[in-house]
Amino acid sequence: MTQNNLEPSTVYLDYMQEGIAQRKKEAEQNASTAQEYAPDYPGQQVLWRQLQEAGEALYPQLEKLAFDLHDHPEEAFEEVYAAKEIAQLLSSFGFDVTVGAYGVTTALEASFETRGFDPKLHPTIAILAEYDALPEIGHACGHNIIAASGVGAFLAATNMLKSVHARGVDKLFFEGRLVFLGTPAEEGHSGKEYMIQGGAFDDIDAAIMIHPFGFDLAEHSWVGRRTMTATFHGVSAHASAQPFMGRNALDAASLAYQGLGVLRQQMPPSDRLHAIITEGGNRPSVIPDNASMAIYVRSLLPEALVDLSRRVDDVLDGAALMAGVTVEKQWDIHPASLPVRNNHSLAARWAKSQNLRGRTALKEGILPDTLAASTDFGNVSHLVPGIHPMVKIAPENVALHTKEFAEYARTEAAIDAAVDSAIGLAQVAIDALADPSLLAAARADFAAAGGVLKVADYLG
Repeated sequence: MTQNNLEPSTVYLDYMQEGIAQRKKEAEQNASTAQEYAPDYPGQQVLWRQLQEAGEALYPQLEKLAFDLHDHPEEAFEEVYAAKEIAQLLSSFGFDVTVGAYGVTTALEASFETRGFDPKLHPTIAILAEYDALPEIGHACGHNIIAASGVGAFLAATNMLKSVHARGVDKLFFEGRLVFLGTPAEEGHSGKEYMIQGGAFDDIDAAIMIHPFGFDLAEHSWVGRRTMTATFHGVSAHASAQPFMGRNALDAASLAYQGLGVLRQQMPPSDRLHAIITEGGNRPSVIPDNASMAIYVRSLLPEALVDLSRRVDDVLDGAALMAGVTVEKQWDIHPASLPVRNNHSLAARWAKSQNLRGRTALKEGILPDTLAASTDFGNVSHLVPGIHPMVKIAPENVALHTKEFAEYARTEAAIDAAVDSAIGLAQVAIDALADPSLLAAARADFAAAGGVLKVADYLG
């Protein structure tokens, strides 16, 4: 008898990684060098140099913040320590910080506007930060690095705006407003959607943030996600003496689980469907009158997410009918997340900034779009032009949401990435204020992709 091999085959993973490596090599060979870059507008080089110096000067504070949050991981909506530490750091630089912004207890907001700012005439750019962690494995998604980069970007950009030099670079004068938004509860929840509902993005012209990863990516696919809790209600009976008097709720959950598995055969390759049975009875001798399932539904396209949700509804209804029970369905206990809509104009400016930091931020398509997770930034990106680039802090074969990635999120390499990201976000934010053509292009990209899409209106 041969021993069962429980290790999954790496054949497809190896094949995928070989393709990624080849496309990445070609992209790096074709990337422009820093010396080839001309300024996008008068004074950009001076502004970017100031932002670079300001960002690099923040290294000690960003390292302390990132490591401190890593050592004190907090789950969604419980980020009391993180919110306090971030608020204190911003306050030490003279900012008034709102804790509990927009009705979310651990959300943060701080802002800075130039002296002649007029909301009807001048843009407002939001720099976002996340800081929640995962159960048991802490900052295995690197949100401590997201927090450090967002804080660093806001401080570097506002420091430059406060500078007298920013008022007269090559006779350049621009007005605008920068907003720092601390956005809790991304892991398994949708903290940003709650903030959207509270009005956080009503007056925002563009929103930017980063995410740590095993690659440097200017753009990448993020799938939308919905959650479903299904509870089947049947009739309990003695499983031996009178089974014919029962209606087995666990049978329905089992049939539904199998039906979802069969449904996968007809799903587009970029869709995802995950389910577990969370309740199925207490004793084998008793036919269960209740059984419950937790289901995740994901898709690369908002329209496909709606279609897949309908198919899941049909499977659950059919399973209940076959077992002779009823089913209670609850979609989106927490708000759904839409796929991220990447803004190509803003992403191109980000790629340029990272090239100057010695990073090649790869374009969309280098990594397969099936190698994707979900984020509530998707909802933001359908309200305003936005970017959510990825920054390398770990080897390419180290996956998010693993203990290994959590370890890499507390390294000097991760802090280097946070500083590079802070500088890059600050440069994109300032360009959105100083270069009208950039914001115009970003708005045109956004409109061409479909304009405003609110998750509450779209998914109900």
